Amino acid sequence: MKNLGQLISPLRKAPRDQADDSNWGRFRRNVFVSFVIDLVVIVGTALVLSLLIKSFLVRSFFVPSGSMLETLQIDDRIIVNELVPDLVPIERGDVVVFQDPGGWLGPVSKPSDNPVVAVSDWFLSAFGITAPDSSQHLVKRVIGVGGDRIVCCDVDGKLTINGKAITEPYLPKDVKPSTIDFDVIVPEGSIWVMGDNRDNSADSRFHLDLPSKGFVSKQFIVGRAFLITWPFNHFGWLDNYPDVFADVPNP
Repeated sequence: MKNLGQLISPLRKAPRDQADDSNWGRFRRNVFVSFVIDLVVIVGTALVLSLLIKSFLVRSFFVPSGSMLETLQIDDRIIVNELVPDLVPIERGDVVVFQDPGGWLGPVSKPSDNPVVAVSDWFLSAFGITAPDSSQHLVKRVIGVGGDRIVCCDVDGKLTINGKAITEPYLPKDVKPSTIDFDVIVPEGSIWVMGDNRDNSADSRFHLDLPSKGFVSKQFIVGRAFLITWPFNHFGWLDNYPDVFADVPNP
């Protein structure tokens, strides 16, 4: 015959088991909540870092035209070092992205009036995921820096910089350095730029009649393009061909 203690014992266990189940439920909920919080913090931190990097170090652009063929194809995605030229000096041969110095571009398409699209473009571009303003920028190669005298062309049909003729291996086959004659001296704080696809590049040569005289002032330069990231079969570093300009004397 069971004594009183044996009869009471199961009754005492029941509330404890229910409490354990309740604690386990709270534990599982807390683990899920903790996971969600950690995920939000990680994603938020990544986005903030991406924003800081895009704002101060690098950002991406799409190539809007064929003026840099065959080096860059239309719609190639490129990464630009924004430390150039404020902290890192521009060098001859660099591929640079710059804003319109005034009168280089024709009418630019207006941003979408759709608020959802506008907010989406703003958000994604803030983190370097898209580059909706690429059509408002130009991509060219630096041929001359401040003080350089650039002349086209010598008796061999080559450009000369400070009296030194250069051979340009980045030009497409059978494309001449220029079919337009010019003789310019680059002002300090500016650059002279030309597209690699010289026959289809409205570069410095075509803007001599503007107030800028075809030169691009430092204030308009976004940075130096150094990497092609998309499409993946175009992935690679952009060369600034230092050997081409190695023997060019200082102005």
